[in-house]
Amino acid sequence: MEIDPKQMTMGFVGTGTITEAVVTGLGKTAFRDTPIVLSPRSAGVAARLAAANRNVTIAVGNQDVLDRSDLVFLAVRPQIAEEVIRSLRFRPGHHVISFVAATPMDQLLAWIDQPVRLSLAIPLPFVADLQGATAIYPPDEVSHTLFSALGTAIQVEDKQEFELLAVASCLMATYFGILDATSTWLQSKGLSGTAGDAYLRQLFSGLAHAARSKPVASFDELIDEHSTKGGLNEQVLEDFRAFGGAAALQKALDRILVRIRL
Repeated sequence: MEIDPKQMTMGFVGTGTITEAVVTGLGKTAFRDTPIVLSPRSAGVAARLAAANRNVTIAVGNQDVLDRSDLVFLAVRPQIAEEVIRSLRFRPGHHVISFVAATPMDQLLAWIDQPVRLSLAIPLPFVADLQGATAIYPPDEVSHTLFSALGTAIQVEDKQEFELLAVASCLMATYFGILDATSTWLQSKGLSGTAGDAYLRQLFSGLAHAARSKPVASFDELIDEHSTKGGLNEQVLEDFRAFGGAAALQKALDRILVRIRL
């Protein structure tokens, strides 16, 4: 019988941007009364979350987080993950969800050195507003229930599939890079930055809405819907591909995949 995650005390080791987004989002869901214990690291974030959510308390240290929690989230930077995780005493049966980027399960389990239940997840900052998708591996009912409340949970059975979703999650800065490049071009042609930026934000927001409103449509179908044969949108896309834009993006994604699999 599955444990209801609302009945579990949640603990976060690491209080950075993603922890803040997850805890903020949980406060808008049926998990708003679930006890949450935060690491005191990043004291400003921890204090802000505790002040905004009556169910959130701040631990005296990372071990205190584990001692008080049933469900433990590992949300530390990969550069310090081994040092932090090896220093902690996990309980057999602890349920652990790792947000640590590019760190495989077998490595995490070796550092934890206890028979815990472990899953990997990639929550994005949008979960603060109950938006976006969270990739989960391997399928895990507790993780699925939790992240479904925060947006959309995408569970995959295969490690390679999870790695590919991790690569796709690295497109956030590139998305804004496209907006920045377009804004710079508009300004170079004489349009004010204020007008150009306002227009681009609404344009791309509308495109995101169009994609969400037709979840079963392929991207090819969406391209057809948003370009006229022989028209201007079609020309920009064809030039983007012809001038190496698509190839450059795929090459960049290949490089990220190599880093994740190291």
